[in-house]
Amino acid sequence: MSRQRLILVVRIVISALLLWVLVTKIGDSWSEAIPDPSAHTFAWLLGALVLTFAGVVLSAVRWSAVLQALGLHEPFGRLLSLYFAGQFMGNVLPSTIGGDALRVSRLAKDNGEPPTTFASVVLERLSGWLVLPAITLFALLVNPGLRDFGRASTVAFATAAATLVLLVVVVFLATRRANGLEERLEAVEGWRRFTGAVRFGINKLAHHPAATTRILASGLAYQLILIGSALMAARALGLPSSVGPTALLAFVPAVLIAQVLPISISGLGVREGLFALFLRPLGVPQSQAIALGLLLYLLNLVVSLFGAPAFAVGNRVRPPSATTPTAP
Repeated sequence: MSRQRLILVVRIVISALLLWVLVTKIGDSWSEAIPDPSAHTFAWLLGALVLTFAGVVLSAVRWSAVLQALGLHEPFGRLLSLYFAGQFMGNVLPSTIGGDALRVSRLAKDNGEPPTTFASVVLERLSGWLVLPAITLFALLVNPGLRDFGRASTVAFATAAATLVLLVVVVFLATRRANGLEERLEAVEGWRRFTGAVRFGINKLAHHPAATTRILASGLAYQLILIGSALMAARALGLPSSVGPTALLAFVPAVLIAQVLPISISGLGVREGLFALFLRPLGVPQSQAIALGLLLYLLNLVVSLFGAPAFAVGNRVRPPSATTPTAP
């Protein structure tokens, strides 16, 4: 068994164990977690599904903004198709090849710019390292009561602070050397390739502040859409009114940060455990908190199924005449 497949098996086992521990703790409380099948419930579920779908669209908008800042002007329809294909790959078919890698490989064959394409995906993801902590810190600032929740408040604040510190460290390491980066990016792997992509992107964005603003604005809109989806999902499950907008602004970003760690498959177990921690001080039963995490996962899974056709079609390389020119 290869190392990558072994890691995949380990993540699947960890996901199963985490879910088993959480679900067994629910015991006979499933009646609290499952809402009544009313029109009210289905309306909230539909709203959450629509927002989840809109989140993928906004993700493609953010990616497009990054690509344009790097000098690549790709058709938005193509980017949206690739993003849905990546969602399908990463969420429906968990494998050793992630959805981001799929986007990079397919778009790079389109435009013949593998280093720049790779850098665009790295920068797109990196923007979340700034936006998500900022949302949490903002919510803790405007709602002082959220700072008195003991471990929940501490974990949320620590997650935001640690993410910002990591972002600063990455930027510092990436900007130490800048000469000849684009030519070397294809020749390096792992951490050096990641920091090289960051350095390349920062050098480009330094000359385009308006583009940086567009990237951060689209990234903020994307994250707020996801939090809005979580709010609608909470209403569908009948969670207490204490689970309001500012509470989710404080805690959902920490969940979104933690669930992308390469611990489990699609954050299973990690997401649900954190919701149980964060929502307990708000009077939410553990069963409902876990149900919220599972519902958000299912919503994302359903939306990811829309990427099946794009994934199945595969990579259609455009002819040279259709290749997008690099901006001057």
